[in-house]
Amino acid sequence: MATNAVWHTILQGDWVSRLVAALLLGMSVSSWVVILWKGWLLRRATRDVRTAAAAFWQAASVAEAGQRMATFDPHRWLTPLVAAAQALDQAPAQSLAAAGDRAHQYTRVLRDALHGVLRRLQFGQVLLATVGATAPFVGLLGTVWGIFNALTSIGLEGQFSIEQVSGPVGEALVMTAAGLAVAIPAVLAYNVFGRQIGHIEADLEGFAFDLRELLTHQGGDL
Repeated sequence: MATNAVWHTILQGDWVSRLVAALLLGMSVSSWVVILWKGWLLRRATRDVRTAAAAFWQAASVAEAGQRMATFDPHRWLTPLVAAAQALDQAPAQSLAAAGDRAHQYTRVLRDALHGVLRRLQFGQVLLATVGATAPFVGLLGTVWGIFNALTSIGLEGQFSIEQVSGPVGEALVMTAAGLAVAIPAVLAYNVFGRQIGHIEADLEGFAFDLRELLTHQGGDL
């Protein structure tokens, strides 16, 4: 019954109210798609990074470790780091990629590979932050417009009656609640996912550092 009343209130509004409602609906759907997809992705990433790292360090050589990691790293969180280090040996000897200390070369390629992985982990965070920050103001726009319609109706009639303001005020309250209902899940998800990404990022950085140290002390023998 409450849902039907909300839809009835929105459909009774003018084009501005319907536009605000459609915008809030689009923001809600897009944010929930990102929340569900990203929740699954980060849960898998947390597990895969740890299992793939464990498989890597249990191998007898870097080449063998790279092959073993493929089984435990289907979404390629750690594999790009190993591949980048292995590709360094294929750089032309006279190129800038092969210039400088070996440790610095590994630092550069591992940093670039790590940034690529982190961009994948961060995907969707901007959308959640944008929805969380703007949805209350979009709802506030619908609220102000509903109150404006109520005051306009009173001014045109020259007298006050509950029938004149019940519709616009109800519309305004619905828009306020809708804006908060869209924003709150997006903000909560942004904060939770940000914490998870931070933990995964720490694991990736630790693996990259250990891999660089290993390859440096091995003299680049992969």
